[in-house]
Amino acid sequence: MTASSSSNFHRLHPKVQQWIASQKWPSLREIQELAIPPILAGDKDVIITAATAQGKTEAAFLPIFSQLVDQPKTGIQVIGIGPLKALINDQHRRLSALGEGLDIPVCPWHGDIGSGPKQRLLKDPSGVLLITPESLEALFVLRGQQLARLFSSLSYIVIDEMHSFISIERGRQLQSLMQRVELVVERQIPRIGLSATLGDMSLAAEFLRPGNQDRVQLVQSFAKGDELKLQLRAYRAAPTPDPEETEDETVPPPEALEISQHLFQTLRGEKNLIFINSRRQVERYADILRNLSAEYRVPNEFMPHHGSLSKELRAEAESALKRDHPVNVICTMTLEMGIDVGAVQSIAQIGPPSSVASTRQRLGRSGRRAGDPAVMRVYVSVPQLDAFTSPEQALYPDLVQAIAIINLLLEGWYEPPIVGRLHLSTLIQQLLSRIAQQDGIQADRAYHVFCEQGPFQEIDQSLFIKLLRCLGEGELIQQSQDGLLLLGLKGERLVNHYTFYTAFSTTEEYRISTPDRFLGTLPTAMPIVEEMILLFAGRRWEVQSVDEEKQMVMVTPSEGEGQAPAFGGSSGFVHDRVRQTMRDIYRSTDVPVYLDDTAKKLLTEARQSFADCGLDQEYIVGEDEQVLLFPWRGSLIMNTLHMLLLDSGLKASQDGLAIKVKGVDPDELMSYLQSLVNLGPANPLRLADVVRNKRSEKYDWVLSEELLNHNYTARFFDPQGTWETVSDICNGG
Repeated sequence: MTASSSSNFHRLHPKVQQWIASQKWPSLREIQELAIPPILAGDKDVIITAATAQGKTEAAFLPIFSQLVDQPKTGIQVIGIGPLKALINDQHRRLSALGEGLDIPVCPWHGDIGSGPKQRLLKDPSGVLLITPESLEALFVLRGQQLARLFSSLSYIVIDEMHSFISIERGRQLQSLMQRVELVVERQIPRIGLSATLGDMSLAAEFLRPGNQDRVQLVQSFAKGDELKLQLRAYRAAPTPDPEETEDETVPPPEALEISQHLFQTLRGEKNLIFINSRRQVERYADILRNLSAEYRVPNEFMPHHGSLSKELRAEAESALKRDHPVNVICTMTLEMGIDVGAVQSIAQIGPPSSVASTRQRLGRSGRRAGDPAVMRVYVSVPQLDAFTSPEQALYPDLVQAIAIINLLLEGWYEPPIVGRLHLSTLIQQLLSRIAQQDGIQADRAYHVFCEQGPFQEIDQSLFIKLLRCLGEGELIQQSQDGLLLLGLKGERLVNHYTFYTAFSTTEEYRISTPDRFLGTLPTAMPIVEEMILLFAGRRWEVQSVDEEKQMVMVTPSEGEGQAPAFGGSSGFVHDRVRQTMRDIYRSTDVPVYLDDTAKKLLTEARQSFADCGLDQEYIVGEDEQVLLFPWRGSLIMNTLHMLLLDSGLKASQDGLAIKVKGVDPDELMSYLQSLVNLGPANPLRLADVVRNKRSEKYDWVLSEELLNHNYTARFFDPQGTWETVSDICNGG
């Protein structure tokens, strides 16, 4: 490639130009063109957003390496932060090829990297450090006094897959770590965020540079694949078993066998990703597809991939995708992010997608070769209608949610980041880490660093003082005579344990092993007994022994009937717009062209059930001795309204689309709702008293009831939105 074929190509360093020429690229991608000027300028933070496989990593690092080539090599020059170890390994492979020719070392650093590369970097710091937030946290705690030397030449901080951090504990931890890096070097460092999915750019900019989003420049490419092929296939589930009978979990349901048969016949011989929303279902389908391969006497081309498998097994699946052989990897969100798995022919999604943003990420894994279409098949099953079917089940919500998410995807909409959460648990971790890093900190300085100027700006001085009191009472911190905050006895133990570096909670787990190899982990909450048959890592295993003390489970291969383990986890967050789009679909007569014949028929049935229940005009449906309230809103408003009804003395439970209320008729429930409207938006702190267990984050056990209420309301309540929703219901809107 020459300068004449690219408007900004000539601005890159000649050695970087030579490397690009050696790759035989015909030209730079649009996003790579656009990113060169602002990154070379180095005077602003930059968000680089483009569809998956558009070259965002190179868009950031081609100009970065151009800046670094002729700079002195004393000190780490770039910190690249990624959410996954596998992603960091992949980035290391890609960036090392460029860095070697420029004499710029690239060092990966996480829990699976040996001490050798780390010690060499500590002894002679230079180049690019690729690291997880947790490992960066460990550097602050264990090597706080060395950081000024390590980061003395720092020029950029790059955050890969930035969307995966926004709104969660790790994201707030990351924001704090970036600020603490700048405090160490005593200057602002340009931050570069990479993402394929960012719903609201102003909120994304606020995440990247809290309190100063005007400093953030957006670099966005709208380049997309030439074609999208999409199909939603629907299946009717087997009849509901008699409530008196126990369902045999070792026998796959007929609809799972049908879906597996279609996957087997359609995907074999190619390279594809099959996404499922739960690890348990990954194991179930991996087992069915392995059995189909044995039945047809063909090689098994189906491999599982999820977070509970060992890194070696996950790496085997990732390597198989990069080879020029057919393979289908059945996975959770572990392969949703930007690990380079090569070109795959298509994406399959079993069950309704969890969000529009997630669906966009997954779809971006397909159609990566120039001119190839992106292909996605969605498989959804609906319940068989019978005497036991509830009005909500008769609406086939999984089918309609899948249609709603696909329609919103095609419109170009996806969920914006969630804002306003306090993240008190993460603040506790960051405060303890900062004390360990500097052997103490003054309380007023801590408030200034973390809350006034840092990422915890939702926390006022009064709340911060109350938090310090909780930490003192819990012996996590103590205060010296001159006012310095120091680690207390329990704080010392927390900080010195390897689990401290993660901002999120982790569960106790068994290690599952054969005599020859480590397979992965399972939650200790799951009952595991000897002679039990488990579906795990795409195979069947018989449990030989369970060591509770060492948390070890030994297994051997088995051909017996088994069940997929329950891995735990929680349901995903649903946005208001998804639920409102579902209601629009029920009321419409349009039939999406991407539905197969069964899906079209079932959508007609769902719309008929919607009309039969009167939901085209009403929000409340009577059912036996209870009523169902359909607010058509997302998780925050559903949870707030549920708590309001409980606070009113009603027997309410939340269940998918509807809130069930026992012991009232529709008119009585409407009277309750009108009274809520008359009272105005609820006091969220008082409402939080209704919630029995408010502990959901790692260090919530430290918090007083008052602080738990503050934390919970900021995370799970929307009083104003709920009041407006109830007003609409009462007004028939």
